Amino acid sequence: MKYKFGKIDILCVGSIKKSDLYHEAQAEYVKRLTPYGKLVIAEADDELRLQKQMHPTAHKIALTIDGAALSSEEFAQNLAKLGINGKSHLQFIIGDADGLSRHIIAGCNAKISLSAMTFTHHMARILLLEQIYRSVRLLNNEPYHK
Repeated sequence: MKYKFGKIDILCVGSIKKSDLYHEAQAEYVKRLTPYGKLVIAEADDELRLQKQMHPTAHKIALTIDGAALSSEEFAQNLAKLGINGKSHLQFIIGDADGLSRHIIAGCNAKISLSAMTFTHHMARILLLEQIYRSVRLLNNEPYHK
């Protein structure tokens, strides 16, 4: 059976300019992920607007520096387990340059860290998209260039 996710939202404080290289990378990963499920990237000017996009029944995952550090394989297995456990709507929450407030983090079900290193919030978005794509490829036993 082919692995597909239900719906993944990536909620971000801040936006990427269409002329930016990050925009091109984002568009490429969105295109690659389209066959595997519904992917939405939503940008908000501030946390107040971001919070309005947080769906009450979605499984919310904050990207924080103190979150769980997972290998790509562990991240993929977590996505699979969430789906098996009926969590078909996932929301990944990315803050701005200052990160996320305690209030937003408290409203999330989990926290993950992409690395012990610090990345811009734009870079974090691309890294997250890459890991989601890598995960679906791993879960489907499809090749992924290392």
